[in-house]
Amino acid sequence: MCGIVGAIANHDVVPTLIDGLKRLEYRGYDSAGVTVLKNGSLERARAVGKVDALERVLEFQAIHGTVGIAHTRWATHGEPSEKNAHPHVCRNRVAVVHNGIIENYELLREQQLAAGYEFTSDTDTEVIVHQIHHHLEHSGDLLMAVTATARELEGAFALGVVSTDDPTRIVAARRGSPLVVGLRDDAAFLASDMAALVSVTQHYLVLEDGDVADITCHGVAVCDARGSRVERAIHKSRLTADAVELGEYRHYMLKEIFEQPKAIADTLEGRVSNDRVLEAGFGPNAEAVFDATDTVQIVACGTSYHAGLVAKYWMESLGVGCNVEVASEFRYRRHVVPERSLLVAVSQSGETADTLAALKEAKRIGYTHALAICNVPESSLVRASDLVFMTRAGPEIGVASSKAFTTQLVALLLLSIVMQRRQGLTPEQESKWVHQLRGLPTAIEHVLGLDVAIHGMAEQFADKHHALFLGRGAHYPIALEGALKLKEISYIHAEAYPAGELKHGPLALVDSAMPVVAVAPNNQLLEKLKSNIQEVRARGGKLIVFADRASGMETDSGLQVIEVAPVDDRIAPIIYTIPLQLLAYHVAVIKGTDVDKPRNLAKSVTVE
Repeated sequence: MCGIVGAIANHDVVPTLIDGLKRLEYRGYDSAGVTVLKNGSLERARAVGKVDALERVLEFQAIHGTVGIAHTRWATHGEPSEKNAHPHVCRNRVAVVHNGIIENYELLREQQLAAGYEFTSDTDTEVIVHQIHHHLEHSGDLLMAVTATARELEGAFALGVVSTDDPTRIVAARRGSPLVVGLRDDAAFLASDMAALVSVTQHYLVLEDGDVADITCHGVAVCDARGSRVERAIHKSRLTADAVELGEYRHYMLKEIFEQPKAIADTLEGRVSNDRVLEAGFGPNAEAVFDATDTVQIVACGTSYHAGLVAKYWMESLGVGCNVEVASEFRYRRHVVPERSLLVAVSQSGETADTLAALKEAKRIGYTHALAICNVPESSLVRASDLVFMTRAGPEIGVASSKAFTTQLVALLLLSIVMQRRQGLTPEQESKWVHQLRGLPTAIEHVLGLDVAIHGMAEQFADKHHALFLGRGAHYPIALEGALKLKEISYIHAEAYPAGELKHGPLALVDSAMPVVAVAPNNQLLEKLKSNIQEVRARGGKLIVFADRASGMETDSGLQVIEVAPVDDRIAPIIYTIPLQLLAYHVAVIKGTDVDKPRNLAKSVTVE
């Protein structure tokens, strides 16, 4: 889940490399580094911390060159330190940047030590640069050396390689971890995703698993895993530089929270018509696949998993069987595969290693069809799936997901509707669902108006270390998501429970020092939830409740109510996640944490 950038041009590429790293910091920010080729030598600068730390180093260690590679790291093997920062260099002849994990690095390390190679880091990546150097000694050709090394590596990797032997090329290789090649008439670029390159080009190609690419100023030549020359399609990105800029917002997370009305409107565009969901929005053969489906198996991780849990309530409300499982668990147990079951893989990036592995395992054990719900058109998940639904959330830079989550919910609600058609959903019922979806962007605009009130209320968390979130029914997963957001960016330990489970253990934790946050839509479980809230109040707990204006709940001693405008129960889970996002954001700002880049986390988890 590190970020890779490479550039080759007829001018100094260091500014391009640094700009690209900044755009990829969501992938990791433990350390950063850059290497360029200059006068037959490799010049390198590295720093612990974020890319701005590397920029400070470059103020005193100015390096320039027309060919270079750069890296921003999320530590896996080896602690965050300068010696573990990429690029890694072997004998001032070869430099490598790497995203992924090399599973056979210990064996390779033993062989290389025996051959006289010295190790200066604790990373698995260093065996790659030594192995390339070893093959380069024998072949004298960088492309051949990288190709031979790629065949010997076990695990996942995306590589960018330069060598003093040939200062006119960058060689890239990919297995499991994403890589794109950006193209321009007078230059070429390499990156983990197109977000890094939007300021220099809109044209790119996606490397497939097993590809090795030879990149020069004049273009790119690609060979597949068999060594055969192949042509990869050239795409034009819809991303713009403005889309990944902060603009008037203090943090990307806040910007992305407020972008949700537009993101949801974009997700719905062309997917509903005349009060009906268009099945073609899931792919050209979606209707036939859905006709052959009785049950759904959702696999996802983190926030996407919570979206899947909400979808289970929606789907089963009208008779569509639905199971939801954490992707990292799905692949490591035996399964009974139901007949006529559709595998649904949900991922913001489409590069989540566990979700990709779960999809592969599902195909192996007998799931006939797979649907990807994803935000990145060029991603591995999209390419590996039979059906695809793009969420159109746009670039999401903040590590804590916001608009990706709500657009996933919209996608899953649309899927629920088309599946429920086959279980007796009437046109009148579908029309009501679609009507609520059409009004969702406006409803979110209204709930975003609670921002000032939530900011004021967040002060109560300034000295807190624990919090409890409660919800019932489809709002229990929303409570889970609220707790995750708070712990991700404010570092407050937060847990979520179905409110009815309070008396089965969690009530022992309740005291005046631990805030309890509840979501209280006006549905059939409201009275039950009110009883649970009274259990907390009776034990001295301090409650914050986001409640439907018609719920009858009012602020009182030990109870603070923030009213949410009435919404239909169909879309209430989407609405009630918004104030929990704002709460987590404002608490994190008060705590003084790094909102967009919380410690130990990265946006896209591309390693297992």
